Amino acid sequence: MSGLIGKKIGMTSIYDASGKIVPCTVLEAGPCVVTQVKTIEKDGYEAIQLGYDEKKEKRTSKPLKGHFEKAGTTPKKVLREFTRFEEGHKKQFGEILDVTVFIEGEYVDVSGISKGKGFQGVVKRHGFSGVGDSTHGQHNRLRAPGSLGASSWPSRVFKGMRMAGRMGGNKVKMINLQIMKIVKEKNLILVKGSVPGPNGSYIIIERWS
Repeated sequence: MSGLIGKKIGMTSIYDASGKIVPCTVLEAGPCVVTQVKTIEKDGYEAIQLGYDEKKEKRTSKPLKGHFEKAGTTPKKVLREFTRFEEGHKKQFGEILDVTVFIEGEYVDVSGISKGKGFQGVVKRHGFSGVGDSTHGQHNRLRAPGSLGASSWPSRVFKGMRMAGRMGGNKVKMINLQIMKIVKEKNLILVKGSVPGPNGSYIIIERWS
């Protein structure tokens, strides 16, 4: 598995080889710095830690400053661990990983935090149809949840009942997104389809080999 931390830039569209227009999401993939290499002997498991996006030194705590200095790099805003990576490729402190770890045409998984939508009702949050037509004496019931099913027993609402509430702001992973184009000079990749989160949000790009 190859993975990078990146940022969602926006949406665009390109033409494929057959002349068909393809909607794509533009992602900035790296460059990322290897800030830590974990081993079974020392840490109990194998992993690499990547850092992404420059951070002001005055906003970095002293322990983190030492952590970054050990890797020979400047402070980073985002740190993520990757527990699976290609065998035979030993990552080193300070190694730079960029968009060249991916190739055009392959498929990747992209995960991020979905857009927050605030407090929403059951129609938008869960896809309810509402209580039915506006006839038969109903008033302002078109988007209501209906009966919750609780009576004298158990005299409460069961946990997990689909009701109105806070929506969005969850970790979402989009799998098997095809890389349509790579712009190496700007560390950009164009993946087919949509990616969770607003523009400018951090995302994780993973390729499973």
